Amino acid sequence: MDLEILEIASNTENHKVLKKHTHQSRNKNPLCGDEMEISLMVKDNIVQDVGYQCKSCVYCQASVSLLSRWVMQVPIEKISDFVSKAELFFDENFDQLRKINIKDLKDFKKIMNSKNISRKECLLLPFKTLSKALKL
Repeated sequence: MDLEILEIASNTENHKVLKKHTHQSRNKNPLCGDEMEISLMVKDNIVQDVGYQCKSCVYCQASVSLLSRWVMQVPIEKISDFVSKAELFFDENFDQLRKINIKDLKDFKKIMNSKNISRKECLLLPFKTLSKALKL
């Protein structure tokens, strides 16, 4: 296992329960049993706060840690565009993601790449849960 994944997963600033939220979703990966819940406070179509809880592997934890930090103060429209293209991280067509202008794209690419293709569903679970919460 890559130490960088452990380092990213150890950032748990948004691992919390949001008592006041406008959007929430739970999701489970049927392949491995990872479970996740994401809660969001959205105002004027911009994410103001995010909290997550999960019972999952370190790959899923790293992914949700990055994603939870990235969505803060981001418009729903931009989140929708990014989430819809998340599978491209594992594709040869990674260049299509550069067009989205994601400030932390290189951080996502550290964990979401062809080297970790066997953990693709674990890494994408937070994206799917976020999409479900926002009804994208």
